[in-house]
Amino acid sequence: MRRFNPVVVAAVTLGSVLTAAPAAQAHRGGPALGIENCTATACHFDVPPGTYDVKVLLGGEEASRTSLGGETRRALLPETAAPAGERVARSFTVNVRTPEGEPTGADGTPGLDLVVGGAAPALADIRVTPARHARQIFLVGDSTVCDQPGDPYTGWGQQLPQYLRKGLSVANYADSGESTVTYLGNPQLWATVRPQIRPGDLVLVQLAHNDKTTDEATYRANLETLVAGVRAKGGEPVLVTPIVRRWFNSDGTLNNGTALLVNGLGVDHPAVIRSVAADHDVPLIDLTARTKEIVERLGVEGSKSLYLYNEKRDNTHTSAHGATVYAEVVRDELLARHLVPEGQVRVG
Repeated sequence: MRRFNPVVVAAVTLGSVLTAAPAAQAHRGGPALGIENCTATACHFDVPPGTYDVKVLLGGEEASRTSLGGETRRALLPETAAPAGERVARSFTVNVRTPEGEPTGADGTPGLDLVVGGAAPALADIRVTPARHARQIFLVGDSTVCDQPGDPYTGWGQQLPQYLRKGLSVANYADSGESTVTYLGNPQLWATVRPQIRPGDLVLVQLAHNDKTTDEATYRANLETLVAGVRAKGGEPVLVTPIVRRWFNSDGTLNNGTALLVNGLGVDHPAVIRSVAADHDVPLIDLTARTKEIVERLGVEGSKSLYLYNEKRDNTHTSAHGATVYAEVVRDELLARHLVPEGQVRVG
């Protein structure tokens, strides 16, 4: 086990900038992969695209609460408490790719970038190593799922990684504005995702919000194409019905086509997704039903915080809070359907 230098711990906790050792000295000719790459608030690791295990040691002389984010505003580790004078170890696996956020967006910063946050952050040590046995959870979706580049927009896929332990990594290939038609047709999207799928990987598909002019036969066929493509690579497809729009009736319900994603042609997207899942024996996460229940329970006023109503008068896209609530639902559904093992998921 590596010994932790108390001088380094103090320097990071107090906010001093640490100078990274020369790469040739730090990692046998490769990039330094430890705390020498960190300041009190951020870390940068000069690594190529791939999947990496990150082990952190949290805590300091005072009681602390530390969270970690990274890349394009992804939540990677929820706020974690460490009592005064104690250290708490946590591990997670992170996907590093180019572009680092939305597949059709900017390339972003090369390497792995992490942000240290929390109410009283204290990062004592960190070690990054290439993941040897990681299982990917690919996300195929739209702007309600994607790694949104700019605050206050946040996709639920952006918040999901914090609930996964070492060995499970989210590769979020959701992209703003995509329908089933455009996702299949753009070489930066499905044609890029499909070759990366390995046996045992999960592929969660939530596409509906932008299929506003897609007829039912085409929509169904597109979903079936995605399912078949995942299975041909040995992966496991999971169909996800879309999150609801926050569009209330006068009686306080969301029982209308706008809220429940029925398009102008009368295509009931959640109903088609449920049908395809049943016909092809595909696991289903009924996020429409679950988010409808949450929004209706909170009511007209209480549900505003889930979406960007207060900031943008937006009833479709979620706030960081809403995306976190919905990511927790996805986590719970993955566990309930035994799609991921309990030991690799953070709950509570």
